[in-house]
Amino acid sequence: MRSLTRKGAATRQRILEGAATHIREFGVPATTLDDILARTSTSKSQLFHYFPGGREELLLAVARLEAGRVLEDQRPQLDSLTSWPAWQAWRDRVVERYRQQGHLCALNSVTSHLGASTPGAQAVVTELMRRWQHEIAAGVRHMQSIGEIDPGLDPDRAAAGLLAGIQGGVLIQMSTGETTHLEAALDLGIAHLRDSGTRDRSDQ
Repeated sequence: MRSLTRKGAATRQRILEGAATHIREFGVPATTLDDILARTSTSKSQLFHYFPGGREELLLAVARLEAGRVLEDQRPQLDSLTSWPAWQAWRDRVVERYRQQGHLCALNSVTSHLGASTPGAQAVVTELMRRWQHEIAAGVRHMQSIGEIDPGLDPDRAAAGLLAGIQGGVLIQMSTGETTHLEAALDLGIAHLRDSGTRDRSDQ
């Protein structure tokens, strides 16, 4: 992206934030450029100045913004998976984050619209999952280092399993409005990690 003045960067961010907010409320299919222009008090020439590719470029920027928010909404808990109470606090933060989100996931709405064949959209989701899995795995490694998780457990695989459970629970919540399955996936995943440490100590 070309360099922008401070005022230009602020205008671009205002358009981006306004588009993201509208999509969170109404979804991509119900969001038009006119909706975004009205919501952000922006002219069409301004929008195309900052997003020359129009709606598709703006949607991809929204996807990047929402992907970043997925992890930021879990902080500082995600950064501090250093004890079982800390893992429980992270679990509660994840559940609360998706409970507040409700039925509509802006990131899913945008990436579904852009399609898996759109390299940019696919890259956004791939990078999000890679970073999320890496941070969960770092927590697993820490717990292994203090003897709370079986050292023979593969941290990346354990993190991948937890992440898959979260994503499945979120998809079900988007259909039912309930976090029951998300909570179950997190509770059982964390219990499995905790039990592995208990089994390891009992074998010594």
